[in-house]
Amino acid sequence: MFPGKIVIIISNNIIRIFLVFFILSIFGCGEKRETIQAGVSVKNITPPLELNPILGGYGDRMSKPAIGVHDSIYAKAIVFKDDTKTFALVTTDMQSFPPYFKSQLVKEMQEFGWSEKNILLLPSHSHSSIEMMSLHSRNNLNIPQIGIYNNDVFLLTIENIKNVILEAQENMQPVTVGTARKQLNSWNRNRRKGTTIIDNDLTITKINRMDQSTLAILINWTAHPTFMGPEDMEFSAGWPGYLQRTVEELSQSNTAVFYYNGAEGDQSPTPRLEGANNWEQAKSYGTDLAYISWDLAKNIQTKPVHNFDYHHFEIALPPRKWHPTFMMTGGKEYGINNDQADYIINLLFPDSTSSSFLNIGELLIVGVPGEMTAELGNKIKNKLNTKTKIKFITIGGLANEWISYMLSEEEYDKGGYETSVSFYGSTLGPLIVNKIIENSEPFHHN
Repeated sequence: MFPGKIVIIISNNIIRIFLVFFILSIFGCGEKRETIQAGVSVKNITPPLELNPILGGYGDRMSKPAIGVHDSIYAKAIVFKDDTKTFALVTTDMQSFPPYFKSQLVKEMQEFGWSEKNILLLPSHSHSSIEMMSLHSRNNLNIPQIGIYNNDVFLLTIENIKNVILEAQENMQPVTVGTARKQLNSWNRNRRKGTTIIDNDLTITKINRMDQSTLAILINWTAHPTFMGPEDMEFSAGWPGYLQRTVEELSQSNTAVFYYNGAEGDQSPTPRLEGANNWEQAKSYGTDLAYISWDLAKNIQTKPVHNFDYHHFEIALPPRKWHPTFMMTGGKEYGINNDQADYIINLLFPDSTSSSFLNIGELLIVGVPGEMTAELGNKIKNKLNTKTKIKFITIGGLANEWISYMLSEEEYDKGGYETSVSFYGSTLGPLIVNKIIENSEPFHHN
């Protein structure tokens, strides 16, 4: 073989190798894409009774301290991470978060790289958990029906939620994700007279470790946790607590179960037992729902997800105002008279709020900062399902802060309890719906 031919053969081989690498760089053939990572942490956040914590949900309790712990309340964080971003989803067995609470939490988290935009807080709305107004840093009213501010409980709760996020961030591992949905009939009802609209979607997201054991299960179901009444003075996560604990027991793979509520402003749970007491009703409802949830969850097929998206945006709110019937309903319950009303509403409730989207695989969680009726929640879900083509849209109710009930203008004009604690007039509900739909554009390409 002549030397010249050797040079030509070598050159041709070099050209072929170059072309192969060029094609791979253009089309990404053979490129190894990393799946997203997730980390989970669970923390008991039940305040010590010596701090005199009060329970939220009923003005009739008159800010009397809790007398015991029926079952502990928890905060759970799942932190997601891909190549470019990190996001924390936090669920809690709490009534709600007041305005300005999250801003204080973010202030404590900034040194660790966290911001308002990449944290989403979703309380269950338990009516036997920490009173929202006892955590409101601007609540200097000292009105027992509203809830008396407790600085010790406020600081402890901030610290607990901060730590549960940081601990979740330390336990990251690759995961696969899958979501499924089932419609449940006769499990919730609309509590407003003359209205029958419900949201009966049970939506479950399963997050598996790479060995296919289950790391976390997210459960979205829409109903008030209100089996316990003002006479029940022990801490409890209510039926969502039984739901989460039972699914964790059924899973048997060190699984953290996260419950988040939907547009539950007018949605009540349908009792499962006749003639049972409050605690028995909560246990029966949560446990029965857990078995249905587990039957759905265990058959979900997960798959790798290589990235996730989130979007956070601000919403300027309408002028604050009381509904004309407030003094006959909410005003009576919360011990407020006409002279106090305007001062209170301007002190406790903000000029603006925010909303967040979180998209992981086939799931899109839409954060709503208060108690929205199912009518409006369904409108959001239907619109975004069409616009984004994302298969499973859920409402994350009471997200980040409780600003008000939110109703359609027609329902607002009907009056009733929900309108009496809707603090921004008849246009609030439509405004929030429209702003959410407008800001869904980043997800329209999916």
